Amino acid sequence: MHRILVADDDPAIRDVLREFLEDEGYSVDEAGDGAHVLASLTGRNGGRPDLVLMDVRMPDKTGIDVLREAPPGQKTAGHLPIIIMTAFGTSNVAIEAMQLGAYDYITKPFDLDEVLVTVQRFFDRQALSEQVQVLSTRLGERDPNEVIIGNSPAMQDVYKTIGRVAGSDATVLISGETGTGKELVATVLHRSSSYRAGPLVKVNCAALPETLLESELFGHEKGAFTGALNQRKGRFEMANKGTIFLDEVGEMTLSTQKKLLRVLQEREFERVGGSVSVKIDTRIISATNKILTHEIEENRFREDLYYRLNVIAVFLPPLRDRTGDIPLLVEHFLDKHRYRADAGPSRVSQSAMRLMMEYEWPGNVRQLENVIERATVLSQGGVITEEHLDLSGADRGRFIDVGQRLRKGTTLPDLLADVERQAIIESLSQTGNDRIAAASMLGLEFADLNKRLTALDL
Repeated sequence: MHRILVADDDPAIRDVLREFLEDEGYSVDEAGDGAHVLASLTGRNGGRPDLVLMDVRMPDKTGIDVLREAPPGQKTAGHLPIIIMTAFGTSNVAIEAMQLGAYDYITKPFDLDEVLVTVQRFFDRQALSEQVQVLSTRLGERDPNEVIIGNSPAMQDVYKTIGRVAGSDATVLISGETGTGKELVATVLHRSSSYRAGPLVKVNCAALPETLLESELFGHEKGAFTGALNQRKGRFEMANKGTIFLDEVGEMTLSTQKKLLRVLQEREFERVGGSVSVKIDTRIISATNKILTHEIEENRFREDLYYRLNVIAVFLPPLRDRTGDIPLLVEHFLDKHRYRADAGPSRVSQSAMRLMMEYEWPGNVRQLENVIERATVLSQGGVITEEHLDLSGADRGRFIDVGQRLRKGTTLPDLLADVERQAIIESLSQTGNDRIAAASMLGLEFADLNKRLTALDL
């Protein structure tokens, strides 16, 4: 039986909450001031409570004072076992309470059903802290110099290709969807090549208009155009005896492509506004999220340049085609994005991991990292659950389509449960976790939504 301490200076509120919670099977104690709460949390008033329902405004010590002075060892999954009751839910008081580690807050006047749901969610979360997803590797066993994460068959093929060509000076074209890690592959290729002693210079070809891109790549002479007050070296010169990485090379105009072709053929060029050839010894790695053969058919990319760039081809698979790597990537990002520098990595509930394994990840690894970073902040370094995963919105894609799920053996009840789960998550996201508003949006009664939250392990 969970033991709850109800702390409020109003005896009538304490009586109502005590009777209601006892009817729900909880053991309830009462406190009329903050000093009593602190004494209970430290064990000076008998056994420690499992949870405290505490008003903000109390004599002696306020609820904020209690949060500030509560023993750090009381935290579970990143939270103190305290739910604040306040009539100022939109004020700085509620925000400060959450910053100081309160699990949640309830605004007065409160609905008893809302109190019950919040209490149940606290104990469910506490249980999750002991039943988290166990990941398949240990951070201490990983090579700290490892750049690319994944051990799926698709990634093993990538590693083999990199291993075969990294030591050569051949030009490499990396293709794959946005967010798959093309820049990381370029970094690994450079570090493993004979040019590793030189610089790795990166250029985003999509970020600059044609006139600026040409000057950025090849430099310019003094007076070449308005504002060219001095001679300036371009990225190719900066990358001499090193590697240049041309990201999104498919965005280059045909005019710039022609000049790049000459560099690839002759290893020399002229600065903008100049007539003297500049010779370079540079390895060239390029990347694109476009299908360049299609661009050639549409007369948007030079065929001769394509063959010069595509001496060695490396294709990075989308994350949806290597879902087995998701736990490894999650573990890596949990370690990278800690809630505080002195805190351990957050953990992931099994239901949250299942949701991530089933999601399509249109933004690939980059999107996964953003989702984990956000979830770590929202969970305050504790256990990441489904409610912390921001997978909603048109820009974040959709779940695996019905045909694919059926081919994987998913049954109709499971499909319907997934749709229901996502609809509830989306409604809570759009209403700022206001369960009453979410129930209205879904056309449900408040009590019905609470039952579904429990049934779906949300």
